[in-house]
Order: sequence, then C-alpha cells, then structure tokens
Amino acid sequence: MRLFVGLGNPGGKYAANRHNIGFMAVDRIAEDHGFPPFRAKFQGHVSEGRLGGQKVVLLKPDTFMNKSGQSVGEAMRFHKLDPSDVVVFHDEIDLAPGKLKAKTGGGHAGHNGLRSLHAHIGPDYARVRMGVGHPGHKDAVPGYVLRDFAKADQDWLDDMLRGVSDGAPALAQGDTAKFLNAVALRLSPQRPSTGTKGPAKADTTEPKPDPKPAPAPDDTRSAMQKLVDRFR
Repeated sequence: MRLFVGLGNPGGKYAANRHNIGFMAVDRIAEDHGFPPFRAKFQGHVSEGRLGGQKVVLLKPDTFMNKSGQSVGEAMRFHKLDPSDVVVFHDEIDLAPGKLKAKTGGGHAGHNGLRSLHAHIGPDYARVRMGVGHPGHKDAVPGYVLRDFAKADQDWLDDMLRGVSDGAPALAQGDTAKFLNAVALRLSPQRPSTGTKGPAKADTTEPKPDPKPAPAPDDTRSAMQKLVDRFR
C-alpha cells in the first residue's frame, strides 16, 4: 500500500493558492483514475483506490499546513505503514514555475508542512517537489505562497497536474524515473518534425555503358608513302 499525501490548507479561501498545489495534485489523481469521493478521516480527507495494481490512499490533511504531520502520522499508524510507503506532493519555491523534481529524504528547507512531517514521521519519505517560483526575497515568501496562481501560470500548472496524474501508477509502483518521464512529456511534449523533404530514394537506374571509340579513318597511303612519312 502507498499513502499519497497532498499538502495544503483546507477551505475555499486557500483552494487556488500556490501553497495548495499538493491538494491539486491528489485531486487530479483521484479524478482521472476513478477514485471515490473524499471522506473525512485521519484529521483530513481521504480517498482509496488502485493505481497500476497497487492500493493507494490519497490524503489531504485538514490540520492546516504547519500541522500536516499529525494527520499523516495518524494515517500511517492506522495502516501500519513505514515512511518509505509515503509520497508527499508539495509546493517548492526553490524550483522555477513548471519544474518538478522527486527525491527521498533530506531536509525540510523551511517548508512548514515538511517541518511538521519531519517532527511526526521523520525525514525518510518521498517528496514530489512542484516548482512555483520564488518571489525574490525571503520576507515575501509567506504572502507569495498564500496568493492564488496568476492567470499566466494556468497552462503550465494544468500540464504539470496532468503529468503527475499520468505518472501516478508508475510512482505507486516505485518507478520514479517513469513517473518523471510522464510529467516531462506533458511539460515538454515531443514535437513532430516540420520538414517536408521525404526520405532519399535509392537510384535504380542502370549505368550507361561507356561510348565506343570512333573508328580510325581508313589509311589510303601507299607503302612507299608510309615509309617516307615515317622518317620525316
């Protein structure tokens, strides 16, 4: 079993915030893969289903960001899971908008949701770091992540969420490389060649034979004349 956790803050006031991109990710997975409606449990909202043959629990903590670890710890204890069974989707200000990376373990880098998770379950869980960009100064970070995504962000945001959903079955199976490839195909799709030149055709024409040399003109000189001409 896997526990996929989306980090965010509950309530309509925060629904479109940059800080809620983790909620958006698990919501897209649930919608695209036919999970049942979320229900209240573990100090949050959960939905259970299957991804690629693996049973997966989707969790959105209702404890607000800075107490996310309480909800995640409760869900882990109930299902007897280890940190290695947990994947957390969260906003990442140290990545440019539209960039996504995955890692296991490491520090919390000041992220309040990850700080709470570290306190309750330790650092050895997997993270999907979803880039939202940095406002330029650390003092501006709280206001920046608690504001809605700009209209200019909607295209890459939709592509990223679709990619996360496409790759979710691979992630549930532990195939991080395949998951990242699915996201990359959405964010940077392969473009068909725009050239109009077709493949070179083989030359099937038979080579022409070398032309025969022209015959030498008839020599009408007498034998005596030939001898004289030879010694001139």
